[in-house]
Amino acid sequence: MNGTTSPPAITDTMNGEPGATGAPHPSTDQRGQEQDVVGLGEREMLAWVGEHLTLVRRTASGQRPVYWILGIAFVAGLAAHAGGFLLKTSATTEPLLLVADLIYTLGWALWTGAVVAMFVQIWPEAKKRQYQQALDAYETAADRQARAGSGHPASTEDA
Repeated sequence: MNGTTSPPAITDTMNGEPGATGAPHPSTDQRGQEQDVVGLGEREMLAWVGEHLTLVRRTASGQRPVYWILGIAFVAGLAAHAGGFLLKTSATTEPLLLVADLIYTLGWALWTGAVVAMFVQIWPEAKKRQYQQALDAYETAADRQARAGSGHPASTEDA
């Protein structure tokens, strides 16, 4: 072998997972030339994630993308609703009235859908997190109080 390609690996033919025989893994040269989805190579991506680790963890485990999507849908819906209304009031021909009515209705559906999603999903989840935090704080305080009442110091572990 000349070292430019790796030997065929045993992989699943459907999804490239280890398992049955299938396509070989790409060579190290090919891996180095491939770009990540965000346009960065693997080293650059790992370096960026290392620098912004707390933000990445918060984004991956939190609801931030959902909030952004709902906010964008709300703003775009309001803009389309208002633009469709203005176009509807100034249009004189039938095809333009139809387009204006479609834009108006799409805008109304977007912004009201974002509001409904806020009240049906986002707000109850936020309240659930608040109750869970309060419950965790109560259990921690009760545990400390039980340890203090039994004569064990709260800061040391039992051996």
